Amino acid sequence: MTNIKEKLQELNLNFTENASLKRYNTWKLSGNAEFLVHIHSINELSNLYTYILSNNIPYFIIGKGSNILVPDEGIKGIVIRLGKEFESININDNLVTAGAAASFIVLCLNVAKQGLSGLEFGAGIPGSVGGAVTMNAGAHKSDVSKVLKEIKVLDETAQVQTLTNEKLQFSYRKSVIQQEKWVVLEATFELTPANKEDIVKITNDNKEYRLKTQPLKEASCGSVFKNPLPEYSGNLIEKLGLKGHRIGNAQISEKHGNFIVNLGDASSNDVISLIRLAQEKVQEQYGVQLNPEVQFLTTRGKKG
Repeated sequence: MTNIKEKLQELNLNFTENASLKRYNTWKLSGNAEFLVHIHSINELSNLYTYILSNNIPYFIIGKGSNILVPDEGIKGIVIRLGKEFESININDNLVTAGAAASFIVLCLNVAKQGLSGLEFGAGIPGSVGGAVTMNAGAHKSDVSKVLKEIKVLDETAQVQTLTNEKLQFSYRKSVIQQEKWVVLEATFELTPANKEDIVKITNDNKEYRLKTQPLKEASCGSVFKNPLPEYSGNLIEKLGLKGHRIGNAQISEKHGNFIVNLGDASSNDVISLIRLAQEKVQEQYGVQLNPEVQFLTTRGKKG
Protein backbone atom coordinates (compact mmCIF):
# COMPACT_ATOMS: atom_id res chain seq x y z
CA MET A 1 0.00 0.00 0.00
CA THR A 2 1.20 3.50 -0.81
CA ASN A 3 2.31 5.22 2.39
CA ILE A 4 0.25 8.14 3.66
CA LYS A 5 2.72 10.85 2.73
CA GLU A 6 3.04 9.61 -0.85
CA LYS A 7 -0.75 9.44 -1.18
CA LEU A 8 -1.26 12.97 0.13
CA GLN A 9 1.35 14.19 -2.35
CA GLU A 10 -0.33 12.24 -5.14
CA LEU A 11 -3.67 13.86 -4.28
CA ASN A 12 -1.94 17.27 -4.30
CA LEU A 13 -3.26 18.14 -0.84
CA ASN A 14 -2.09 20.84 1.54
CA PHE A 15 -0.61 18.94 4.50
CA THR A 16 1.98 19.15 7.25
CA GLU A 17 3.80 16.16 8.71
CA ASN A 18 4.24 15.86 12.48
CA ALA A 19 2.22 19.04 12.96
CA SER A 20 1.56 20.62 16.35
CA LEU A 21 -2.17 20.96 17.03
CA LYS A 22 -1.71 23.67 19.68
CA ARG A 23 -3.09 26.46 17.48
CA TYR A 24 -5.97 24.26 16.30
CA ASN A 25 -7.54 23.41 19.67
CA THR A 26 -9.01 25.88 22.14
CA TRP A 27 -7.37 24.12 25.11
CA LYS A 28 -4.00 24.97 23.49
CA LEU A 29 -2.68 21.44 24.11
CA SER A 30 0.48 20.63 22.20
CA GLY A 31 0.14 17.09 20.88
CA ASN A 32 1.14 16.53 17.24
CA ALA A 33 -0.78 15.07 14.34
CA GLU A 34 1.17 12.56 12.25
CA PHE A 35 -0.40 14.35 9.26
CA LEU A 36 -2.52 17.52 9.38
CA VAL A 37 -4.42 18.05 6.13
CA HIS A 38 -6.12 21.33 5.23
CA ILE A 39 -9.06 20.65 2.92
CA HIS A 40 -10.29 23.34 0.52
CA SER A 41 -13.07 21.67 -1.48
CA ILE A 42 -15.59 18.83 -1.38
CA ASN A 43 -13.68 17.17 -4.21
CA GLU A 44 -10.45 17.18 -2.16
CA LEU A 45 -12.33 15.85 0.84
CA SER A 46 -14.02 13.11 -1.18
CA ASN A 47 -10.72 11.90 -2.66
CA LEU A 48 -9.03 11.87 0.74
CA TYR A 49 -11.98 10.23 2.49
CA THR A 50 -12.14 7.47 -0.11
CA TYR A 51 -8.46 6.72 0.54
CA ILE A 52 -8.88 6.84 4.33
CA LEU A 53 -11.87 4.50 4.45
CA SER A 54 -10.63 2.02 1.84
CA ASN A 55 -7.31 1.65 3.67
CA ASN A 56 -8.62 1.90 7.25
CA ILE A 57 -6.39 4.91 8.00
CA PRO A 58 -6.88 6.42 11.48
CA TYR A 59 -8.40 9.90 11.16
CA PHE A 60 -10.08 12.71 13.03
CA ILE A 61 -11.90 15.81 11.77
CA ILE A 62 -11.59 19.10 13.64
CA GLY A 63 -13.52 22.32 13.22
CA LYS A 64 -12.73 25.28 15.48
CA GLY A 65 -11.01 22.94 17.94
CA SER A 66 -13.33 23.36 20.92
CA ASN A 67 -14.67 20.34 22.78
CA ILE A 68 -11.62 18.16 21.99
CA LEU A 69 -8.70 16.92 24.06
CA VAL A 70 -5.45 16.40 22.17
CA PRO A 71 -3.24 13.73 23.83
CA ASP A 72 0.37 14.55 24.69
CA GLU A 73 1.55 11.58 22.64
CA GLY A 74 -0.14 12.96 19.53
CA ILE A 75 -2.46 11.47 16.93
CA LYS A 76 -1.55 8.72 14.49
CA GLY A 77 -2.86 8.90 10.96
CA ILE A 78 -4.62 11.95 9.51
CA VAL A 79 -6.23 14.95 11.17
CA ILE A 80 -8.49 16.81 8.73
CA ARG A 81 -9.23 20.52 9.05
CA LEU A 82 -11.84 22.09 6.78
CA GLY A 83 -10.70 25.38 5.23
CA LYS A 84 -12.34 28.77 4.67
CA GLU A 85 -14.28 27.37 1.73
CA PHE A 86 -16.46 25.62 4.33
CA GLU A 87 -17.15 28.83 6.32
CA SER A 88 -19.83 30.45 4.13
CA ILE A 89 -23.13 31.72 5.59
CA ASN A 90 -26.03 32.23 3.16
CA ILE A 91 -29.41 33.69 4.14
CA ASN A 92 -32.48 33.08 1.96
CA ASP A 93 -35.60 34.49 3.62
CA ASN A 94 -35.90 32.47 6.84
CA LEU A 95 -33.59 29.64 5.71
CA VAL A 96 -29.94 30.00 6.67
CA THR A 97 -27.26 27.66 5.32
CA ALA A 98 -23.84 27.64 6.96
CA GLY A 99 -20.71 25.70 6.11
CA ALA A 100 -19.50 23.15 8.63
CA ALA A 101 -16.36 25.15 9.44
CA ALA A 102 -18.23 28.41 10.07
CA SER A 103 -18.10 29.77 13.62
CA PHE A 104 -21.34 28.92 15.44
CA ILE A 105 -21.12 32.17 17.43
CA VAL A 106 -20.65 34.23 14.25
CA LEU A 107 -23.66 32.48 12.69
CA CYS A 108 -25.86 33.21 15.69
CA LEU A 109 -24.85 36.88 15.83
CA ASN A 110 -25.31 37.33 12.07
CA VAL A 111 -28.84 35.92 11.89
CA ALA A 112 -29.89 38.04 14.88
CA LYS A 113 -28.88 41.17 12.95
CA GLN A 114 -31.09 39.97 10.09
CA GLY A 115 -34.15 39.76 12.36
CA LEU A 116 -34.24 35.95 12.41
CA SER A 117 -35.09 34.18 15.65
CA GLY A 118 -34.14 30.67 16.79
CA LEU A 119 -30.39 30.78 17.34
CA GLU A 120 -30.26 33.30 20.18
CA PHE A 121 -29.20 30.48 22.54
CA GLY A 122 -25.92 29.93 20.70
CA ALA A 123 -24.36 33.38 21.07
CA GLY A 124 -21.73 32.14 23.52
CA ILE A 125 -21.22 28.56 22.36
CA PRO A 126 -17.72 28.10 20.91
CA GLY A 127 -16.86 25.85 18.01
CA SER A 128 -17.94 25.24 14.44
CA VAL A 129 -21.37 24.72 12.92
CA GLY A 130 -20.45 21.11 12.11
CA GLY A 131 -19.46 20.46 15.70
CA ALA A 132 -22.58 22.18 17.04
CA VAL A 133 -24.80 19.98 14.87
CA THR A 134 -22.92 16.78 15.69
CA MET A 135 -23.11 17.42 19.45
CA ASN A 136 -26.59 19.02 19.35
CA ALA A 137 -25.17 22.06 21.11
CA GLY A 138 -27.55 23.96 23.33
CA ALA A 139 -28.11 26.47 26.11
CA HIS A 140 -30.90 28.56 27.64
CA LYS A 141 -33.44 25.70 27.25
CA SER A 142 -32.91 25.37 23.51
CA ASP A 143 -30.57 23.49 21.17
CA VAL A 144 -29.69 22.85 17.54
CA SER A 145 -32.39 20.21 17.08
CA LYS A 146 -35.12 22.84 17.58
CA VAL A 147 -34.15 24.84 14.49
CA LEU A 148 -32.16 22.54 12.18
CA LYS A 149 -33.92 21.71 8.92
CA GLU A 150 -31.33 19.51 7.20
CA ILE A 151 -27.64 18.90 6.68
CA LYS A 152 -25.39 17.79 3.87
CA VAL A 153 -22.80 15.15 4.68
CA LEU A 154 -20.13 13.18 2.93
CA ASP A 155 -21.16 9.62 3.68
CA GLU A 156 -19.18 6.42 4.14
CA THR A 157 -19.02 5.95 0.36
CA ALA A 158 -17.63 9.50 -0.05
CA GLN A 159 -20.89 10.65 -1.66
CA VAL A 160 -22.84 13.78 -0.71
CA GLN A 161 -26.14 13.10 1.03
CA THR A 162 -28.85 15.41 2.36
CA LEU A 163 -30.31 14.32 5.70
CA THR A 164 -33.38 15.78 7.40
CA ASN A 165 -33.60 16.66 11.08
CA GLU A 166 -35.61 13.52 11.83
CA LYS A 167 -32.89 11.21 10.48
CA LEU A 168 -30.30 12.65 12.87
CA GLN A 169 -31.98 11.21 15.99
CA PHE A 170 -31.16 14.17 18.20
CA SER A 171 -31.10 13.91 22.00
CA TYR A 172 -29.25 15.71 24.79
CA ARG A 173 -25.76 16.49 23.36
CA LYS A 174 -26.15 13.61 20.93
CA SER A 175 -26.94 12.85 17.31
CA VAL A 176 -26.60 9.79 15.12
CA ILE A 177 -23.71 11.56 13.38
CA GLN A 178 -21.47 10.57 16.28
CA GLN A 179 -21.94 6.89 15.42
CA GLU A 180 -21.71 7.17 11.65
CA LYS A 181 -18.81 7.69 9.25
CA TRP A 182 -20.23 10.97 8.01
CA VAL A 183 -18.51 14.31 7.54
CA VAL A 184 -20.84 17.29 7.97
CA LEU A 185 -20.45 19.70 5.04
CA GLU A 186 -23.15 22.27 5.75
CA ALA A 187 -26.30 22.81 7.78
CA THR A 188 -29.56 24.59 6.97
CA PHE A 189 -31.57 26.19 9.77
CA GLU A 190 -35.23 27.18 9.56
CA LEU A 191 -35.64 30.36 11.58
CA THR A 192 -38.52 32.70 12.41
CA PRO A 193 -38.69 36.36 11.35
CA ALA A 194 -39.21 38.60 14.39
CA ASN A 195 -38.41 42.03 15.75
CA LYS A 196 -34.72 42.61 15.09
CA GLU A 197 -34.08 44.76 18.16
CA ASP A 198 -35.60 42.13 20.45
CA ILE A 199 -33.60 39.31 18.89
CA VAL A 200 -30.32 41.24 19.02
CA LYS A 201 -30.94 42.13 22.67
CA ILE A 202 -31.65 38.52 23.69
CA THR A 203 -28.65 37.29 21.71
CA ASN A 204 -26.31 39.87 23.25
CA ASP A 205 -27.72 39.21 26.74
CA ASN A 206 -27.00 35.50 26.31
CA LYS A 207 -23.49 36.27 25.14
CA GLU A 208 -22.87 38.64 28.07
CA TYR A 209 -24.24 36.11 30.55
CA ARG A 210 -21.72 33.55 29.33
CA LEU A 211 -18.88 36.06 29.49
CA LYS A 212 -19.78 36.85 33.10
CA THR A 213 -20.25 33.26 34.27
CA GLN A 214 -17.74 31.29 32.17
CA PRO A 215 -13.97 31.69 31.53
CA LEU A 216 -14.42 32.31 27.81
CA LYS A 217 -11.26 34.41 27.55
CA GLU A 218 -9.08 31.60 28.92
CA ALA A 219 -7.87 28.47 27.12
CA SER A 220 -10.51 25.79 27.67
CA CYS A 221 -12.56 23.32 25.66
CA GLY A 222 -15.90 24.74 26.76
CA SER A 223 -17.98 22.61 29.13
CA VAL A 224 -16.11 19.46 30.17
CA PHE A 225 -19.05 17.35 31.38
CA LYS A 226 -22.59 16.78 30.22
CA ASN A 227 -25.13 17.86 32.81
CA PRO A 228 -26.64 14.88 34.70
CA LEU A 229 -30.04 16.57 34.62
CA PRO A 230 -31.81 17.73 36.73
CA GLU A 231 -28.40 18.35 38.36
CA TYR A 232 -25.72 20.53 36.81
CA SER A 233 -22.11 19.33 36.66
CA GLY A 234 -20.68 22.73 37.53
CA ASN A 235 -22.85 23.03 40.65
CA LEU A 236 -21.86 19.56 41.89
CA ILE A 237 -18.16 20.28 41.38
CA GLU A 238 -18.41 23.69 43.03
CA LYS A 239 -20.25 22.32 46.09
CA LEU A 240 -17.25 20.04 46.66
CA GLY A 241 -14.96 23.06 46.84
CA LEU A 242 -13.04 22.08 43.70
CA LYS A 243 -13.16 25.47 41.97
CA GLY A 244 -9.59 26.65 41.56
CA HIS A 245 -8.11 23.18 42.17
CA ARG A 246 -4.95 22.80 40.13
CA ILE A 247 -2.92 19.89 38.79
CA GLY A 248 0.21 20.93 36.95
CA ASN A 249 -0.80 23.85 34.73
CA ALA A 250 -4.44 22.83 34.41
CA GLN A 251 -7.03 24.24 36.78
CA ILE A 252 -10.74 23.81 37.45
CA SER A 253 -11.90 27.32 36.67
CA GLU A 254 -12.40 29.74 39.53
CA LYS A 255 -15.33 31.13 37.54
CA HIS A 256 -17.25 27.94 36.65
CA GLY A 257 -16.85 24.39 37.96
CA ASN A 258 -17.56 22.71 34.62
CA PHE A 259 -14.59 24.37 32.92
CA ILE A 260 -10.94 23.33 33.08
CA VAL A 261 -8.50 26.01 31.94
CA ASN A 262 -4.94 25.80 30.67
CA LEU A 263 -2.84 28.21 32.73
CA GLY A 264 0.06 27.84 30.31
CA ASP A 265 1.65 24.76 28.76
CA ALA A 266 -0.66 22.33 30.57
CA SER A 267 -0.32 18.73 29.44
CA SER A 268 -3.27 16.58 28.45
CA ASN A 269 -2.40 14.38 31.43
CA ASP A 270 -2.87 17.41 33.72
CA VAL A 271 -6.33 17.92 32.25
CA ILE A 272 -7.24 14.22 32.38
CA SER A 273 -6.17 14.06 36.03
CA LEU A 274 -8.56 16.90 36.87
CA ILE A 275 -11.37 15.24 34.90
CA ARG A 276 -10.89 12.00 36.83
CA LEU A 277 -10.65 13.83 40.16
CA ALA A 278 -13.96 15.60 39.55
CA GLN A 279 -15.62 12.35 38.47
CA GLU A 280 -14.35 10.43 41.50
CA LYS A 281 -15.30 13.11 44.04
CA VAL A 282 -18.79 13.67 42.61
CA GLN A 283 -19.44 9.91 42.41
CA GLU A 284 -18.22 9.44 45.98
CA GLN A 285 -20.20 12.34 47.45
CA TYR A 286 -23.40 12.34 45.39
CA GLY A 287 -23.52 8.96 43.62
CA VAL A 288 -23.66 10.77 40.28
CA GLN A 289 -21.58 9.75 37.27
CA LEU A 290 -20.20 12.71 35.33
CA ASN A 291 -19.87 11.86 31.63
CA PRO A 292 -17.45 13.95 29.56
CA GLU A 293 -18.88 16.17 26.85
CA VAL A 294 -15.35 16.74 25.55
CA GLN A 295 -14.14 14.31 22.89
CA PHE A 296 -10.82 12.57 23.46
CA LEU A 297 -8.83 12.41 20.24
CA THR A 298 -7.59 8.86 19.84
CA THR A 299 -5.43 6.92 17.43
CA ARG A 300 -8.37 4.83 16.24
CA GLY A 301 -10.10 5.40 12.93
CA LYS A 302 -12.65 7.96 13.97
CA LYS A 303 -14.13 11.33 13.30
CA GLY A 304 -15.08 14.18 15.62
